[in-house]
Amino acid sequence: MKYHRILLKLSGEALMGNQAYGIDPDRLCQYATDVCAAVAAGCQVAIVIGGGNIFRGLSGSAQGIDRVQGDYMGMLATLINSMALQAELEKQGIATELLSGLAVQPICQSMSRRRAIQALDEGKVVIIGGGSGNPFFTTDTASALRAVEIQADAILKGTRVDGIYTADPERDPTATRYPYLTFSEALSKKLKVMDLTAFALCEENNLPICVFDMNRPGNLLRVINGENVGTEVRTNQPSEQNQTTQNL
Repeated sequence: MKYHRILLKLSGEALMGNQAYGIDPDRLCQYATDVCAAVAAGCQVAIVIGGGNIFRGLSGSAQGIDRVQGDYMGMLATLINSMALQAELEKQGIATELLSGLAVQPICQSMSRRRAIQALDEGKVVIIGGGSGNPFFTTDTASALRAVEIQADAILKGTRVDGIYTADPERDPTATRYPYLTFSEALSKKLKVMDLTAFALCEENNLPICVFDMNRPGNLLRVINGENVGTEVRTNQPSEQNQTTQNL
């Protein structure tokens, strides 16, 4: 197993599936099933989910809602998604701990590093909602912050694309996927891996980021096991021998 403790970042939009908004029960079930498989394999899993399928602070600001108020609304949206995933995981027999950057009693306890690590060591899936608890910060930044706090081996960013490409693969059929990138390469190529605050936090703490297709069942476990199914962004390129091993 390549990663023993991960922070899985999921977008709220991904939970919509083919719907225009809200939560697709089939997509939610698939995500929970993949997380269960990761836990069964012995990986400790923490999860941060966005809230864009319900409300996004920036778009609310564009509609005339105060930015700070809108960001707090977005944080509450992440809690709704977190509660939905918690319910599905527990339905599938996985113990969970729901924590939040915002204090919301009696739904969940406030996020603390000690509480999160203790729950992970007990074999629970830790779901962290409420963003960072502060306006003006994205869930990307919250993910990086929480990953550093719990000493995760990597951030696994589940998307609908199987990695980072030279161009948008949905628009350019000649685009090719990068199996590996360094932080400096991603910056120089202006590749939007995460927002700059999150990206800088990962680079400073030598925390790898792996971007992969979460919508393909089984991919999460493949990434955890070190299979080359996404793009890993790290401080240094792996050695040629390690690259050969990854591609076997």
